[in-house]
Amino acid sequence: MYRVRIHAGTVGLVFKNGNYARVITEGKHWLNFRENFVKYDLSQAFSAPKALEILLKDEVLAKMLHVVDVKDNEIVLLYENNNFKCVLKAGRYTFWNGLIDYKFVTVDLSKIDITEDVSKALFSNMQLRQYIRTFEVAAFEKAIMIVDDVFVKILEHGTYYFWKNEQSIKILKADMRQLQLEVAGQELLTKDKATVRINFYAQYKVTNVETALMHSKDYEKQLYITLQLALRAFVGAYTLDELLEQKETIATAVLHDVKTQAEKLGVNVLHAGMRDVILPGDMKEIMNQVLIAHKKAQANVVTRREETASTRSLLNTAKLMEDNNMLFKLKEMEYVEKIADKIGEITVAGNGNVIEQLKDIFSVNK
Repeated sequence: MYRVRIHAGTVGLVFKNGNYARVITEGKHWLNFRENFVKYDLSQAFSAPKALEILLKDEVLAKMLHVVDVKDNEIVLLYENNNFKCVLKAGRYTFWNGLIDYKFVTVDLSKIDITEDVSKALFSNMQLRQYIRTFEVAAFEKAIMIVDDVFVKILEHGTYYFWKNEQSIKILKADMRQLQLEVAGQELLTKDKATVRINFYAQYKVTNVETALMHSKDYEKQLYITLQLALRAFVGAYTLDELLEQKETIATAVLHDVKTQAEKLGVNVLHAGMRDVILPGDMKEIMNQVLIAHKKAQANVVTRREETASTRSLLNTAKLMEDNNMLFKLKEMEYVEKIADKIGEITVAGNGNVIEQLKDIFSVNK
């Protein structure tokens, strides 16, 4: 016989003639010469030297071991003293009881929702990250979740985590902010066959995410076409002059016309307007000529009106002077004063009467 010592934190498995005999714990033990033992560290996972089923027949040894069976569609998160240690894949694992406080969290990978008690701080861990799918929905977005091509639910803003398996997950997002759609460079014919190029815009918001993303393929493109067709219909019903005069009226009519169609797409059109009406070069020249002729006509009317008023005023003045000799003299002196303002120098010759000479110079009867 010979004596062996088992130190604290270790155990020994005794084998006799190659067959498992018993387990020995901390202390001194006597073994006969046909027995040998294998020492194990209680802080390390247990690796069975023989078939584990044979060893577990010993109830003493079985009570000293954690046996963890991980199925094909599972993983197990191993914690040591409440700290995450590693991920256990499919297989059988054994750990010693007593020295280390082990915790095992079994994860069913056949489902996608993370319902297990797992801290989100671990989702970025290198070992666990390969089993997790991450989706982000921005603060101004909403999204729909489709699992295996079946609509599941609407997702608000936030970060979402799902287990990775054979099930497909699609996240379709929609911007919930007020958006603007430009219908630019549309070449249209008016009622009087004039070609114009129009820039139109509409402001809208997505109101029903499920309708916009599930029941409409490319809702923004469909809204664009709806606006385009409505604009063509209304522009074609107006002459060029009516179009230029009633831009706001047409924009309001287009807005009212597309609202119902937009609601079917899951969006609400808030405002619409005609930004520009651009005429071709030759049409622009003709319009400028018309405008110039119109302005000249207006100027002529104003000139004739002023001339008529001036003539009427002169006629009234003449009638008053005809009846009043003093008024005639005052008017005469007024004109003499105006003429004198334009004369820089007056020369009087001879020794005659100066007053009489001035009178002869400015006399209107001379």
